[in-house]
Amino acid sequence: MTVALMWEARAVEGRGADLLAWAREQRPAGDGEPLRRETFRAPQDRVLVITWWDAAPDADLPELPEPAADLVTRPVHRWRFESVEER
Repeated sequence: MTVALMWEARAVEGRGADLLAWAREQRPAGDGEPLRRETFRAPQDRVLVITWWDAAPDADLPELPEPAADLVTRPVHRWRFESVEER
């Protein structure tokens, strides 16, 4: 089974590049490496990281950490999805 973890944060105005650089340097806390990882940016200085894992939907998987409070406008949003179809 493939599980995707999504991590999304919004930077303090004007610090989107800093948040993007910070996110690119981070590795999930804990053991193991994801099958795949992609990093995205969006308007309003948002950064999204998606990692894919070969694991059960309820597995204890390593997550990316919270950035420093002076870098983001709110707590990180996190979602977990399980793959239901591949093409």
